[in-house]
Amino acid sequence: MENPQRLYVRSRPGRLEAQWVVGFVDGEGCFFVGINPHPEMTCRFQVLPEFTVVQHQRDIQLLYALKAFFGCGVVRRNREDRMAYRVRSVDHLSQRVVPFFDEHPLKSKKRIDFFKFRRILQLMMQGEHLKAEGIERIREIASSMNTGRGR
Repeated sequence: MENPQRLYVRSRPGRLEAQWVVGFVDGEGCFFVGINPHPEMTCRFQVLPEFTVVQHQRDIQLLYALKAFFGCGVVRRNREDRMAYRVRSVDHLSQRVVPFFDEHPLKSKKRIDFFKFRRILQLMMQGEHLKAEGIERIREIASSMNTGRGR
């Protein structure tokens, strides 16, 4: 038997409210920074910041509602029956996502990961991801994110 609340959410997500987005991201979102070898980059590494929210495909409309709310990002298959809303553009992250969570703070310990994520974006805007020392600084911060400690 299908949950009638899910049917309502799926078929009519409407305009999202800021505090709903905060609560949803607190529970379902992730701020992640990947650092991958890339021989063509100045420092031989590429820094890839990403804001992601993953949901079962039955709730894909929520992901499209988040995309409309932030005015950026993509919705793609994550794996099998999971879909993901992703924002990877440094400009979109620093001009849309970060200012939103600065103005509407997360309530959970995910806020700490957000602060680290924001700091990495600031370092990237300063060009630190193009220097060996900057990559190491970014790697140090990123390695302390999403550890689940104290959650």
